[in-house]
Amino acid sequence: MLERISGSLLDPESLYASNIELFNSPDLRGLNLLMGFTGFADAGHVVKQINAELLDSQDVQPVAVFDADQLIDYRSRRPHVSFVEDHLQDYQEPRLALYRLVDGLGSPFLLLAGFEPDLQWERFARSVVGIVEKLDVNLVAWIHSIPMPVPHTRPVGVTVHGNRPELIEGISVWKPTVEVPAAVGHILELRLTEAERNVAGYVIHVPHYLADAEYPPAAVAGLEYLGAATSLMLPTDRLRESGRDVSRQIAEQIESSEDVQEVVARLETRYDEKAEGTVRRSLLAHDNDQLPDGDELGAAVEAYLARENPGS
Repeated sequence: MLERISGSLLDPESLYASNIELFNSPDLRGLNLLMGFTGFADAGHVVKQINAELLDSQDVQPVAVFDADQLIDYRSRRPHVSFVEDHLQDYQEPRLALYRLVDGLGSPFLLLAGFEPDLQWERFARSVVGIVEKLDVNLVAWIHSIPMPVPHTRPVGVTVHGNRPELIEGISVWKPTVEVPAAVGHILELRLTEAERNVAGYVIHVPHYLADAEYPPAAVAGLEYLGAATSLMLPTDRLRESGRDVSRQIAEQIESSEDVQEVVARLETRYDEKAEGTVRRSLLAHDNDQLPDGDELGAAVEAYLARENPGS
């Protein structure tokens, strides 16, 4: 049997250009690294919202920028450009970069954010593992979201995985065996685990009937879990306010439809039946939900991805 090649035919470091002075600064050593990639599922646009909120800061320093031309399939995921009367402008160039940021208390951390690579996953993973090792990253915490048959009237759920038991036990008691489509974050988690680096992944559960629109409460929950895992104070105020507006809109829509009311009521009943009598410890005291089974998870994700990528 052939073993997986441990080296690389192409230099992983040539995938990105770094700010050498900043990259070599001792101030970057031992920080926590958050990761969020857009393009896979991202139910409720959770990753998109979190990345936008974190990068909307006065103190964002690019540490390394990855070469989009080597990593993205432009024809399957075409960037947008504006046509204004007689000229083009505002080309939305795909961007995947590593940043240095500062939280609400002035503590620095790293963020790897942008598009999920279409190509060269293993080479990309080697480049990220190399960065993690060079910067002696303390913990890598990454996040994505999936649609789930759960009601929006209950706490936002999460599934946690990785190699840090203290971040998993008591939070994610749901431990199924289920096959789901892989994301680049999964590959990174596997390779980081092989390299014996600390890593934890957070899967935020978004009500399946809200998966196609921005759902700020799920993004707030994601930021809270990431913040709790890394002892960072991450910004949530604007998303909380947006969440209140969205919740009002959802309530109005449900009020106007008896069919939707029945669907939500059934989900609530099922949720409460599964949660009844279960006591859970959590990094977030308000989270005590139970999850659907593995078949439902696989079906929900597959259905969502089929809608997002009808030609694949």
